[in-house]
Formats: sequence, C-alpha cells, structure tokens
Amino acid sequence: MVMGLAGSKGPNVFDAHERVLPASAEVVGALLDRLGSDDDPIWPLDRWDPLDLDRPLERGTRAEYGPFRYFVDEYEPGRAVRFRFSAPPGYLGQFEFVVERAAERGEGAARLRHVLALSLGDVGTRLRWWIVWRPLHDALMEDLLDRAEAAVTGQPMQPRAWSLQVKLLRRLVGSRPAPR
Repeated sequence: MVMGLAGSKGPNVFDAHERVLPASAEVVGALLDRLGSDDDPIWPLDRWDPLDLDRPLERGTRAEYGPFRYFVDEYEPGRAVRFRFSAPPGYLGQFEFVVERAAERGEGAARLRHVLALSLGDVGTRLRWWIVWRPLHDALMEDLLDRAEAAVTGQPMQPRAWSLQVKLLRRLVGSRPAPR
C-alpha cells in the first residue's frame, strides 16, 4: 500500500511506528487479520478503549475509536489494512497497518508497521492533534506493538510505563483507567 492523500498537497502529519517481530510474515499477518475482532490478540484492550468495528475486516467496514471514525479503504488479508478518516471534521487522511518480511533478519522475521498520514484543518484541529491526540496515539501504538511481540513470542508482556503527559491526557479525554 502506498500512503498518499488524493487531492491534497500532502499531509502535515506523518507518524510511523514499527517493530520487527521474530515470526514469519504469515504469522504476523494472521494476527493483523483479527484486528478489532472478539479474539484480537494485538489491540491492547487491557489498557485502552476498544477499536469498534461494525463487521470483520473488509473494504467498507466502519470503525470507531474515541471521537474518531474511519472506514476500511483497502484490505489485503495477511498483509495490510488501510483506514480512511471520516470524522471528526478537519481530519483528512488515513492510517494503515502493513506486514512485510524483514529481509535483514531472514525468513523467520516480519515487520509490523503502522503509518498515519493526515492533513489537518484549522489551527484548533492542529493544536488538538499535537497537544492531545499525538501523545495518546503514540502510546497506544507502542502498546499495540508490545502486544504483537508478546503474541508471537509467547512471552508475558510487561506493560510499558506511560509518561505523566499520557496519564494526564487519558484522564482528560476519559479513557479507560489504567490497570493496577
């Protein structure tokens, strides 16, 4: 999949997270295919609100997380899924999860990558992204990658410590309380 925003001058937000996992691309792709399902092994539901899908992953599936609404724009089972923003107003863009073989690590390793590209509307929308949503997004994606790593290694996951900023923002936006 290629990130690009049709009809725009390019995103003013580009954010990427990735992790090389000690498993084949097929194994990691199978984890991705369960994203948002009742038995999703990678969404950190123990620490974050759920990613709600109106049906299993396929083109057109509607999704929501907090104030954000998306739909599946493209889906390649076992390989990639791209979501396009539909709300809130002022968020024009997409994010995707992509699985690829990590050639530098040999046959038994795969890279799980999350890429977000957004063009944000007015100054208020941009400020909300940079001050509130980006730190939360970054913490969520790192927790997701930790879960993916735990899923392929079978090792228990040690929850990542959040920054004070992330803890305060979670309270501000009404996220699920962190587990004790």
